[in-house]
Parts: sequence; structure tokens; C-alpha cells
Amino acid sequence: MRDVYVAGVAMIRFGRYPERDVPDLGAEAVLLALQDAGLTMRDVELMAAGCLFQANAMVGQRILQEVGQTGIPVVNVANACATGSTAFREAWMAVASGEHDVALAVGVEQMGKMGLLGGGGGSGIRTEGVVGSGLMPAVFGQAGMEHMRKYGTTREQFAKVAVKNHKHSTRNPLSQYRNEVGLDDVLNARMVAYPNTLYMCCPTGDGAAAAVVVSPEKARQLGAKVKVLASILTSDPWTDRDLTLPDVNTLTRNAAKQAWDRAGVGPDDLDLVELHDCFATAEILHYENLGLCGEGEAGRMIDEGETAHGGRIPVNVSGGLLSKGHPLGATGVAGIFEVTSHLRGSAGERQVEGAKVGLSHVIGLGSACTINVLGV
Repeated sequence: MRDVYVAGVAMIRFGRYPERDVPDLGAEAVLLALQDAGLTMRDVELMAAGCLFQANAMVGQRILQEVGQTGIPVVNVANACATGSTAFREAWMAVASGEHDVALAVGVEQMGKMGLLGGGGGSGIRTEGVVGSGLMPAVFGQAGMEHMRKYGTTREQFAKVAVKNHKHSTRNPLSQYRNEVGLDDVLNARMVAYPNTLYMCCPTGDGAAAAVVVSPEKARQLGAKVKVLASILTSDPWTDRDLTLPDVNTLTRNAAKQAWDRAGVGPDDLDLVELHDCFATAEILHYENLGLCGEGEAGRMIDEGETAHGGRIPVNVSGGLLSKGHPLGATGVAGIFEVTSHLRGSAGERQVEGAKVGLSHVIGLGSACTINVLGV
């Protein structure tokens, strides 16, 4: 496998665009990423497109109808919340294998105000588990409760994640929401699935992001410096237990171990992290799952401000899914956009100074986990 570099990235502001459609949103991100790379569609040799709710609608080909069809292979991807990041890995693999020199990944989704799983009934996804609810708010609520039971984590510590990420979003012009909220606001908001209140749950909406990856020779020509140190995709391991709810921890821990082995770096080398904070409880869990701290230390990390902008290891300086938004197919590529922007020094007000190594993490329960480690 050869080295792969990120030559161009783009993201449109997450929000709600009822007057537009999926190909239109995706095409905008694609053209912006190509412009950022200094390339055109004629230079692209493979395209990987991620879209969950239109998975059977040939989204990649429909985007090409907007930006210019050139006859290249198109791979359409659906992998729950890891849809976009899986598309990125497909593009990375195409270049890393030596098959192509330039590949394009795009993630796009148009969800409007639908629920996280498309409203349940018509989505084909079961709304009840063996015990209790199998919907994502309940899954991550229960996972948070288990962390509270095991380590004494408090509601206030989970709520501080939402306070932090909403504050971060005020510096991100591409965030769906840019409203700062206080601790009392978070704790007193409508309860969704204990301990997560409304401000501790990600919003749904519309959005798109794209990334262009290239070979070392092409990177030298373009002046691309951001290197993909590792691109990992895992699923749930075999277990002899009949789990009633998904295991939100093991999935990430297995992927993280592979990422550190492949990248040749560890969690102490990271300058920033974009992780899958679909709920505030999830962010706390993933501090430990990614090795950012020891077991049971995540509550202390948030209390001491270690994951805030300017802290020891800033997490979700984009605003995270809690405030930036979570249009499922776009989320994973948006994480690549964010990390790349910081490594380039082009993140504006939210820039993590001197960033050299960053990580983007996404999980899709069902299950898939992607971890991409980037460095300069």
C-alpha cells in the first residue's frame, strides 16, 4: 500500500435546504473540493458517494450528472452514520492500492426534520429491542447510565459536553447552530432519554462534504501536505452473548487499536479529535474508547477543560454533531474536512494552533466504525 494525501476538501453549511435536492447539495461540495485541490472533474479517476436515505438511488451518478460525467467508476455507499467516512475510505483504498492516482469522496444527506432513523415505521428499522427501546437516544442514554453506575460520572459532566460543543460552534460559520448555551440551560431542557436532554442530542438536517485524495506523485505536483496516516473500518466482533442493545464501546476500541498500529502514532500524539458525539454521553464514552484518558477518567477530563479549545486535546472544535449537525451521509467526510483544515492552518477562529496530527472518528451502529488519522 502506498501513501495517500488529501489534496482538497469542502463542506457546505449544515442546515435545512427544502428547496434543493441531494444531487444539488452533493455537487456543490464536489465542485468546491475540486477547486480547493486545483483539479477538475476530468482529473478524477474514481468517485465514492455516501448517502444513507437514498442508498438505492445511484446518488454518485446523479451528482456526476450535475458536475460532468466522464465515465469513471462510481461506488455508492451506505453504512449508517459511518456512510460518508466509509466513502472516504473507499477513495483512500483506490489510491493506496495503486489502482488510481486521484479519487473523490462525497457524503451527502437530506433529512430535514426527520428522526435520526427516518421516523421509525417506514424506515425498515425496528423501533423496539428485546428489552426497552432500540432507538439511538435510548441506546446512548443507557450507555451513559452504565458509565454513571461504573465510574460515578454525573449528569453535570455529560451536560458540560453540550456546553463545550455549543460554545465551539459559535466559531464555526458552517455549523447548523451557533448558539451558546449554559449548564443550567442544558440540564433544564426537555428530557429525551435520560441523562440526555434536548441540547445533549444531535440535530438532523441537510448537508454535504467532499474530499479529494491523491497519490504521492500527484501530491507533490499539487503541493498537498496532509497525509492519511491510517484509514480503518471495523464492524462488531463475534460474541457468544445475545446482546439486547449494541455495544457502543468495543467497536471503537478495536478500531482505535488498529489505527494506532497502522499510523505509527498514539493518542498522546494527537493535537485534535473530531469524534462521534451523536449524544453527549457518547463523547464521554469515546474519550476512554479512543485512549484519550484512562478508564473512568472522562468525567475529570471534561471538568478540567482538557477537551475544550485551548485544552490538552481539543475535541469537536467544529461544534461536533451536537451543534454542527448530523446529516448522516455527510458527517464522516465533514470530519475529514475539519481535521484537514486545522492541519493546514486554515480553520479560522477555531484553529488549533500548531496542529500536526488529528483524528476523525465515526460509528454507525449496526455496526461500523471508521477512524481516519491525518498528519503533516
